[in-house]
Amino acid sequence: MVSTSPSKEDQSVEKWTAGDPGRRAKWWYSTFHCVTAMIGAGVLSLPYAMAYLGWGPGILVLTVSWCMTLNTMWQMIQLHECVPGTRFDRYLDLGRYAFGPKYGAWIVLPQQLIVQVGCDIVYMVTGGKCLKKFMEMACTNCTPIRQSYWILMFGGIHFFLSQLPNFNSVAAVSLAAAVMSLSYSTIAWAGSLAHGRIDNVSYAYKQTSPTDYMFRVFNALGQISFAFAGHAVVLEIQATLPSTPEKPSRIPMWKGALGSYFINAICYFPVALIGYWAFGQDVDDNVLMTLERPEWLIASANLMVVIHVIGSYQVFAMPVFAMLENLMIKRFNFPPGLVLRLVARSAYVAFTLFVGVTFPFFGDLLGFFGGFGFAPTSYFLPSVMWLIIKKPARYSLKWFINWASIFIGTFIMLASTIGGFRNIVADASSYRFYT
Repeated sequence: MVSTSPSKEDQSVEKWTAGDPGRRAKWWYSTFHCVTAMIGAGVLSLPYAMAYLGWGPGILVLTVSWCMTLNTMWQMIQLHECVPGTRFDRYLDLGRYAFGPKYGAWIVLPQQLIVQVGCDIVYMVTGGKCLKKFMEMACTNCTPIRQSYWILMFGGIHFFLSQLPNFNSVAAVSLAAAVMSLSYSTIAWAGSLAHGRIDNVSYAYKQTSPTDYMFRVFNALGQISFAFAGHAVVLEIQATLPSTPEKPSRIPMWKGALGSYFINAICYFPVALIGYWAFGQDVDDNVLMTLERPEWLIASANLMVVIHVIGSYQVFAMPVFAMLENLMIKRFNFPPGLVLRLVARSAYVAFTLFVGVTFPFFGDLLGFFGGFGFAPTSYFLPSVMWLIIKKPARYSLKWFINWASIFIGTFIMLASTIGGFRNIVADASSYRFYT
């Protein structure tokens, strides 16, 4: 008789790649993990996006995005255990169930990797720029250092933090990041309010050629979609929660998601509206860079951004780490252990660091990655999977909502990808690498 139980070696591999099989997280863990994943670099670019969209369209796009992505997050939370006795702990697992084992990986995995890797690259740039700004304001007599070096210093931190094994092990870092995101968002809008409107403030559309303006509007849509990027890791976060027939994981996870979206709203809307009100079309692509007084407060806010993106980087990197380690074990017969973790994770940090140093176009990166990856994973892929798995009645309210999400999300994806790529090309023509 042939035994079907896994060998000790297979059990060892499964234990190593499982992450945290104990599922000991509490519901509030999901709140600050989601806050850390969503509220990041994107919030500081919202006034800049408003400068291209204007008051009416800007508020409309921001509000629709908030409502749409809250709905798609609810859908993903519900689909996590849509098959009795099965938990889809990764976006990829749910995609394979919805689209089939062959097409699921090709549809979901590239989009998820674009979100996770794209976020980490942007966070490298953001962390380095804000660290540079903090030191320049804190030490006015210090010798200026190239921005590339600051990005390298920020990246060096992650070579150490990346060795933490799983989501629960970075809970303290994620909590600190969530607190920082709320703090610097408050400083951004309160500082803009205290600053007041600049002289001759203009809310007119920026003066540029019609073609350039169209691409900049497309990029602004991507910047807004970047601000709702937490869906790429929501199933991995839910996987850390315990689940029983009496209290399935969707109950505490939804409670945590609602908490995170409430915090999201009190950060995003005041920053976008007050920042645009104060500076109009002259606002920078990072509103903290526009604010100059009081120096100690703005310096503190930049340091808070640094702390926050440290946590955000780890939240987005953790699923990639698990994927890389799983690949190295199964494809290259790499033995599970600390050497595997050191090699796989350090290589990933080095890659994101290299790209971030090479292409530090903050606003354009937000638009490009926001369209190419975040629009599908946050705006319409959950709706597509909901239609396939749940099969709502045709022409019902849920059917209309999901199809509306698909059409709007597809438009944002195409427009912001084109706009972001075009702006990267345009800005790169006047950029000197590694300066």
